[in-house]
Amino acid sequence: MSNQIHIQDWWRPALEILILAVSIYFVFRFVRGTRGWPVVIGFVVVLLALALVTTILDLKVLRWMLGSASVFIALGALVIFQPELRRMLAELGNMPLFASASEQREAIEVIIQTVERLADVRIGALIAVEQSIQLQEAVESGIKVDCDATPEMLETIFFPNNAIHDGGVILKGDRIAYAACIFPLTQRSDLNKSLGTRHRAAIGLSEETDAAIIAVSEENGMISYAYKGQLTRGGTLEELRAFQTSVTVRPAKAHGIIRWLRARFREYNPSSGPAVIIKREPRPLPKAK
Repeated sequence: MSNQIHIQDWWRPALEILILAVSIYFVFRFVRGTRGWPVVIGFVVVLLALALVTTILDLKVLRWMLGSASVFIALGALVIFQPELRRMLAELGNMPLFASASEQREAIEVIIQTVERLADVRIGALIAVEQSIQLQEAVESGIKVDCDATPEMLETIFFPNNAIHDGGVILKGDRIAYAACIFPLTQRSDLNKSLGTRHRAAIGLSEETDAAIIAVSEENGMISYAYKGQLTRGGTLEELRAFQTSVTVRPAKAHGIIRWLRARFREYNPSSGPAVIIKREPRPLPKAK
């Protein structure tokens, strides 16, 4: 009987600590690298310094003021971090927990059709599919598009002589978020000299984020894709479909929020390893119909 009482005494605090730890981890991970990150650091440092000083010196008045001002501090945090909170809530709505596998597969087919058409006519393309890490902070520029992702719209963006055909496109779910984005180039020196800027940008963005990047060469129509520093060249449409399915649809197969969180923890790796390039012999493209 005493053991049962003892278990009841500690499991609730342990659960509260676990929930708080997971929440704080994902909040800090979300804002890390954004414009609000320095503000978060300053905000936390000031609060910790005040709490430490009041505790060590036993400053009762200051401690009472901090306790009384906690509501106003929370409201101030909501105002200061309003853009980050809006993005966080938007990301929550777009979590794989709420997105069906059929919707994700439809978004994949849009990319497959686009890549097939662009490869047939030798039009270069660079497409980044955003996952859990925000891509706005990883790119240097971009034009906000915010429209439904369709093969026709993507072809229009990448069509030569178009005002926004240079750079990459960022996809969020089934929507085109930004176009004409400049992705960061990889700084690795052990890459093949034949790799152009488009492929180096694909590797560079994949090293800094968990996005899936697809590239189409304008020289030979070769299809390539990069993920976590690894570039695969000369892939077929079926291989590209399998790759995108493994990256974007896999979380939707997880049963419950626990397995999804476990997958996110397992995939997150802030230090990218060396870029690996898998080369395949280019296969003849199908003739244009």
